[in-house]
Amino acid sequence: MRKSVLNKLNFLLNSRSLLCSNAFYSRQLSTKINRDHKIPDDNLTLKDFLVVGKNLPKQNIKYEGTDENEDILPPYLQNIDIDGQGRKVYFDVYGCQMNVNDIEIVWSILKSHNYKKTQELMEADVILIMTCSIRDSAETKIWNRLTHLTGMKRKRPKNQPLNIGILGCMAERLKETLIEKERQIDLIAGPDAYKDLPRLLSLSKNGYSTINVLLSLDETYADVMPVKFDKNAVSAFVSIMRGCDNMCSYCIVPFTRGKERSRPIDSIVKEIRTLHEEQGIKEVTLLGQNVNSYRDTSKGIKDCPTELVTGFKTVYKTKVGGLRFGELIEHVANISPELRIRFTSPHPKDFPKSLLEVINNYPNICKSLHIPAQSGSSSVLERMRRGYTREAYLELIRDVRKIIPNVSLSSDFISGFCGETEDDFQQTLSLINQVKYNVAFLFPYSMRAKTTAYRKFTDDVPNDIKLERLHRMVETFRENAQVLNEKFIGTKQLILIEDTSKRSEKEVYGRCDGNIKVIIPSSDKFSIGDYVAVEITSASSQVLKGFPLEKISLTDFYRQC
Repeated sequence: MRKSVLNKLNFLLNSRSLLCSNAFYSRQLSTKINRDHKIPDDNLTLKDFLVVGKNLPKQNIKYEGTDENEDILPPYLQNIDIDGQGRKVYFDVYGCQMNVNDIEIVWSILKSHNYKKTQELMEADVILIMTCSIRDSAETKIWNRLTHLTGMKRKRPKNQPLNIGILGCMAERLKETLIEKERQIDLIAGPDAYKDLPRLLSLSKNGYSTINVLLSLDETYADVMPVKFDKNAVSAFVSIMRGCDNMCSYCIVPFTRGKERSRPIDSIVKEIRTLHEEQGIKEVTLLGQNVNSYRDTSKGIKDCPTELVTGFKTVYKTKVGGLRFGELIEHVANISPELRIRFTSPHPKDFPKSLLEVINNYPNICKSLHIPAQSGSSSVLERMRRGYTREAYLELIRDVRKIIPNVSLSSDFISGFCGETEDDFQQTLSLINQVKYNVAFLFPYSMRAKTTAYRKFTDDVPNDIKLERLHRMVETFRENAQVLNEKFIGTKQLILIEDTSKRSEKEVYGRCDGNIKVIIPSSDKFSIGDYVAVEITSASSQVLKGFPLEKISLTDFYRQC
């Protein structure tokens, strides 16, 4: 092999060009091109390693032996059979609800290419791991899993090969590390590359390591109908947008999922209507990194500026044009009065009064809002680039409770962010005490490479202090949640029966409108997928217990109320 070919491969592997193409990470590639197609080494160019089509316009390139009218592909992509031929795929999912929805998109794509799904790890031909990079603990768990899986792969007989693929945020963030550290990994695909999986899998089957982590400016998978893993499920996650523009200084999401872009309303409504009318789904959760900054510009609507809450600001240019989240959720609510609607995750800046009024006006839009604070200290919030102060956040909470009187609130908080003092942390505890949340997601800070905090700040709060502060946050939250949940005792709540309780087969559970888990005795008068009116009899900081009153429709329940 000539040195010039190796130089060109090294250029591809060590430059951004690799990420914007569907190239191989394998020295065998140039050998194969040279041997099978007899192309002189000095004639290889970057174009020979790019997919003609989405990433590169078609060129008038003609290889020896091709017809003038054929669609021209680089030699190594010709005659590739992307049919799965019944290969069995095992899915391993980590992280957020978005990852659950993403793996259903992946399964829809692979199913259409003749792959089969298996729940038995040992019989899998392909293992795909949907990863999360939001915190170091999530990545550590995945690294440990990879150690087990790659060890299993080495023990496989040669006539039963196993391909391992890494998908999602960790694939994009740690692409080089994954390839170099885990030589048994065959495939890496970022969040916007799932449509390329049949091709990548076909290539990896033939012994190549493959990678596509191109971040798109327009991919929303609007043309892919996700296939639900559980055909008996009564609830579903529906992605309405991808990416994020907020650039909070602690957050890796904009770097792993790219720029914010929204699906057209028509696509979302069509998917949800199909889920409800054809698959019996009774509840949907609209998903996005910042759902209430949703903006459908597909219809060319103009002169519709972003309606920011007073006291909030953004780091990006104000968006104009398109239908906003309020219009979207109203369209979804009108699909059926028997379809219950939730959404996550929003940013506090995008809760204008017009959106709050839409939520309050529709009985089937749940009155539970996730309003992530992250910290109660204005100085910490400024370093986090959250775009609001403590005072602005509290003013928003007052507006929310005024417009939606019976609202249940949830939030996110981080302990030990860069520069957080004990006084800063006390302000976080006081915010939790002042607002009082029904549900909270609490984590110690974990610095991520590429973020603004990584570049500008020092992770100067010792880990033991982060964990001690986390413990105090948990205690404070639970004390308040206990008081809030006890107020449900004696009230009548509507729950959607989701499944049998994990602790007892004699009990089932669902969630009330406020998104709190409710456990009730099972009965032959109702089953999974039914709405049931329940009288709450006891409460803890995390769950409610109740007595079933009657099976009832969502419409009738709220008519009685």
